[in-house]
Amino acid sequence: MPLTAGTRLGPYQILALLGAGGMGEVYRARDTALGRDVAIKVLPPSVASDPDRLRRFEQEARSAGSLNHPNILSIHGFGSHEGSPYVVSELLEGSTLRERIGGAALAPRRAIDYAIQIARGLAAAHEKGIVHRDLKPENVFVTNDGRVKILDFGLAKLIDSRIPAEELTASPTAPLETEPGVVMGTVGYSSPEQVRGQPADHRSDIFSFGSVLYEMLTDRRAFKRDSTVETMNAILKEDPPELSQTGGSIPPALDRLVRHCLEKSPQQRFQSAHDVAYDLEALSEPSAPLAPTVAAVGKGKRKLAIAGAVASALVLLAVAYLAGRGGERAAARDQAAKNPIRFQRLTFRRGNVLNAAFMPDGQTVVYGASWDGQPSELYLTRTGARESRPLGIPNANDVLSISRSGELAVVLKARNPLLGERMGTLARVPITGAQPREILDDLWGSVDWAPDGENLAVVRADQKHRTTRLEFPVGKTLYEAPGIYNARVSPEGDRIAFLESSGLSVVDRTGKRTQLLTESEAQSVQSLAWHPSGREIWFERFAFPDLTGIFASDLAGKVRRILPSFDSLILHGINGDGELLVERAVERHGILFGHGEESKELDVSWLDWSHLGDLSPDGRSIVFTEPSDTGELGDAATTIYLRQTDGSPPVRLGVGIPCSLSPSGKWVMARIGSPAPHLVLLPTSTGEPRPVPLPRDLELDTGSRAAWILDDRRAFVDAKEKGRKLRTWLLDLEGGKPRPFTPEGVVVYFHVMSPDGRSVFCRNLTDMKGYFYPVEGGQPREVAIAPDETPIQWSETGDFLYIVDRKDPPIPKRIWRFDVATGKRTLWRSLVPSDVTGVTRIGDIQVTADGKSYVYEFTRMLSSDLFIVSGLK
Repeated sequence: MPLTAGTRLGPYQILALLGAGGMGEVYRARDTALGRDVAIKVLPPSVASDPDRLRRFEQEARSAGSLNHPNILSIHGFGSHEGSPYVVSELLEGSTLRERIGGAALAPRRAIDYAIQIARGLAAAHEKGIVHRDLKPENVFVTNDGRVKILDFGLAKLIDSRIPAEELTASPTAPLETEPGVVMGTVGYSSPEQVRGQPADHRSDIFSFGSVLYEMLTDRRAFKRDSTVETMNAILKEDPPELSQTGGSIPPALDRLVRHCLEKSPQQRFQSAHDVAYDLEALSEPSAPLAPTVAAVGKGKRKLAIAGAVASALVLLAVAYLAGRGGERAAARDQAAKNPIRFQRLTFRRGNVLNAAFMPDGQTVVYGASWDGQPSELYLTRTGARESRPLGIPNANDVLSISRSGELAVVLKARNPLLGERMGTLARVPITGAQPREILDDLWGSVDWAPDGENLAVVRADQKHRTTRLEFPVGKTLYEAPGIYNARVSPEGDRIAFLESSGLSVVDRTGKRTQLLTESEAQSVQSLAWHPSGREIWFERFAFPDLTGIFASDLAGKVRRILPSFDSLILHGINGDGELLVERAVERHGILFGHGEESKELDVSWLDWSHLGDLSPDGRSIVFTEPSDTGELGDAATTIYLRQTDGSPPVRLGVGIPCSLSPSGKWVMARIGSPAPHLVLLPTSTGEPRPVPLPRDLELDTGSRAAWILDDRRAFVDAKEKGRKLRTWLLDLEGGKPRPFTPEGVVVYFHVMSPDGRSVFCRNLTDMKGYFYPVEGGQPREVAIAPDETPIQWSETGDFLYIVDRKDPPIPKRIWRFDVATGKRTLWRSLVPSDVTGVTRIGDIQVTADGKSYVYEFTRMLSSDLFIVSGLK
């Protein structure tokens, strides 16, 4: 019930009700102590008992109260009245930006004026680690004298600068009290990362700012569509109409600024609200230059213009980062003058770059790539060129290294020519075009030329003993260990740097090994290269945000950062001038569904990082995950969805890793929590989540799986007693003590249960042999399935198993029928997406017992582009 005039809240006397909304009622009040009028927002008693709403209300007060800036609503204090919390703020006279727009676009000069003030307010909040995350015209107020105030930090995330960087991306976010599938913030103004449910930092506010500025200039919402799902899809995949097409007289430079704010990738937007304000201030000057708009560029040239913008964004990103935390543009210009870092893009086609290397002149690049879904082959390009030409070397799928004399070490007849795997035949090829000379069959691992141009360092796999060998020259083992890769010979030929499972190491010609980086320090490092001086090894690392970019280690293990980045860069080489050859790649994980003999598969992915959890027995629904921003680590960092395979929108169920969909379809069993995971049952329709109780001495592993048997009453789970090995336990979900189902070290393959539910396939983790274990007890029966073969389903007749072979290439993936009685294998289906462009692998596969439906994951490289980076030291 609204407060009446005259009611006292401490020193404040209520004067009148100004308005009401979902987060409370707003009153005009008199501060009797200081003799001024204020605004008071009161959370109604009906919702004050809701812990979530209460937390959001307090978060708003504390976040905004820590700010003191003329373009942010000032908070004077907060308290409680009869159990209802309230916050006291300055009283504003004027109207919201929504009302100011009022059905007509603002004049560009007026829009720029408001935008500058908004950008300044955001910059002040961002410097204190506060992200608004719900910026929209309703949350921007314009006073009668033209001052702009940002309102409602109720969705803000207050980041303590003392928290380690790796924990910032997992900081809690305030969930909305909404239907499943609704994302944080207001959808029409949300950034792509918010729509995906990913962590949203200050650059998300910059995207929302761009949407607001676009609307001020056009009176049109940049991404508004007929439904929420269509709006979200537009935010993820579409660009708004160019400002020059909206009928207004918009300066081209302003058009470019808005588009820079609305880049889909956070890395390609402005990296600082200070920078946005600086550029807007330059536009507000009467003499501000007007450059040609992108719309004026011919259709054939627009792709190059956009490509140049991407490269420029990368340069600004690095310079702005080096300029310091404040991101001031003046400091960035000073830094740029001292260290003019430049990016030049070399490739422009759709597909996947494999490996690349400089020719001896340092200006010519040879690379392997699979363009437009075709098998990989070798290409040559030069700095300053806009196109690449194929080298036309028969059966050559990838380049591994180029000698000082220009001779190529290449992969012939790669086992998977779509990917150009380093599994094939190693050959030497003169650049003059002579026929390849084969050297080694069954190549596995990296290859690099010695400075003499005659000898090669190679990494070879010993499959029998499960190890790898570094040979230099070929045939002489210098070092042997599990997981050696990416070996590179020093410029003097006296050392070889390489990566291994335990870190980054160097070995000399006598076999003496020196470790430079430990396993944790080398985490996420994929590639490396010697600097021409021979004194440093350069490598890339992706550990957001402080450990991402290009780094250098001297031979004592001292590391320095060469190039900061917010994106994953792969380092392919360094030329004699110290220029880098790097690759920037963007991946997508999706899910495809097939039914019966239909040739066309349905894409049942949701956003761009979908991972398969389970397929229902009737093939009508799937459970899958997308990354989420829950504030937790490990399994809780993913959101679980249920989706029908007819393509209808998914329903959000909760967070965690989905293990199994119940036979009735009413529950999803999920694993959640890290480092102490537990099980929970998530309802697929109405109901509340239910924890699955386990004895205190029974622990789940971080990779533990679980599944129902034939009904919703019993289930299997991987678990272990303290100090013991992992095994599978039988759970009674209606009560009762769990009992071990397998010996220690033997685990169930949960989807592989006999049609009658009496036995299940298990694997011994010691000898990797397969067995059929009776559910009710009894002696297991060994089954002749090879260690590399993985069962994925038992047929409904019980005569055969559907299996896949891990020795198969990542694509295509074949499914076999394994006859249980005879051990005979028959090919059932070969999985290949209809559009193979950029597809690098097929992951998890599931099949219904009747064989009528199947579903599988795939990974696609959305873009894979080569750049030359110069100006580094």
